[in-house]
Amino acid sequence: MMRKPVDTGDPDRLYTVTGGRSTADDSFDLVTLVVSESQPTAGMQSELVRILELCRHPTAVVEIAAELKLPITVVRILLGDLLDMGCITARHPRAARSVASLPDSALLKEVLHGLRNL
Repeated sequence: MMRKPVDTGDPDRLYTVTGGRSTADDSFDLVTLVVSESQPTAGMQSELVRILELCRHPTAVVEIAAELKLPITVVRILLGDLLDMGCITARHPRAARSVASLPDSALLKEVLHGLRNL
C-alpha cells in the first residue's frame, strides 16, 4: 500500500498563522501536556482559540497538531505565544529519577510473557 505524503499545509497560510516566524519554542516537546488557563478573547486568532478549546483538559502537543492539522513547528510557535500571554500552562512528563526507580527487569519479563499469552 502506498502512503500519501504528509500535508504540511499551504505555505502562505502557515506564514500568516505564525506571523512569518519559523523558530519554535523549544520548551514544548511532542508529549508535553498543555492546559488552558483562560478563555479565548475577542479578536484572538482562530488557531489560538481552537488550542484553548482543545486544552480544557491536559492535551499533548502532538494531539493538538493532529487536531489542528498543522505541522508541529507551527503549533509550538502558537503555544509559545499562548504561554507568553499566560493563557496556558505546560506540564512536562517527568523522567525517571534513577535506574533504581525503573521497574525490575524480572517484572517486565513477566508482563511481556503475560501479554504474549493473551
